Amino acid sequence: MSNIGYVHSIETFGNVDGPGIRFILFLQGCTLRCKYCHNRDSWKLKDGKQMTIDEIITEVLKYREFFEESGGGITVSGGEPLVQLPFLIRLLKECKKHGIHTNIDTSGGIALTERNVALLTELLTYTDLVMLDVKLMDPEGHKALIGVPNEPILEFGRFVAKSGTPMWVRRVLVPGLSDSEDDLKATAAYIKELQVVERAEILPYHPMGEAKWEQLGYEYPLKGQRVPTKEEVKRAENILQSGLT
Repeated sequence: MSNIGYVHSIETFGNVDGPGIRFILFLQGCTLRCKYCHNRDSWKLKDGKQMTIDEIITEVLKYREFFEESGGGITVSGGEPLVQLPFLIRLLKECKKHGIHTNIDTSGGIALTERNVALLTELLTYTDLVMLDVKLMDPEGHKALIGVPNEPILEFGRFVAKSGTPMWVRRVLVPGLSDSEDDLKATAAYIKELQVVERAEILPYHPMGEAKWEQLGYEYPLKGQRVPTKEEVKRAENILQSGLT
């Protein structure tokens, strides 16, 4: 398995991507094409910086005392971290050797082929938490907003649930695109089906990625899109969290 991965960026004191204070490693490469993506430069795998497992672990261990005090650890995000699955397995295995809590922030962007199922089964033995972004339950709306079908993503969530790995489910709330009551209720039903979801969160849409798209020479697909109000966010949270009961 690969000892070298492609890294987009690192955040050393994250506090919204899992429990406690987190070292957040954003890996390069993504299979999704979200119209609101704020890391548009993470899509191409080899555009990232190459780092070895040892280099990353050396950086992570600098913050171990903060993890221990806050109940934190490492969160591997992206891009889509599952694009670099063999590397991710080695990385989390090393983290567990040092007693570090491991979390994967994923959109489930991986096909459940025989090979991938074997790799994911191994990965989950080193994974303490999976945060799954469920963008939309409606297949057509998902493909229009995210660029890919959602059935493989939903199947990935079911696969994780069968392993017994704790999960958080997240939804980016985009007014007029991912905020319908019916779709939120369908997501709550999916959460209830999984049975291992400990937390359901709404992430309000923000246009912070617009400048990055334009800097890279791309037209931002959601130019002019408004952000949700506090009332809209609260309403969506209430619906989504009904799946936890």
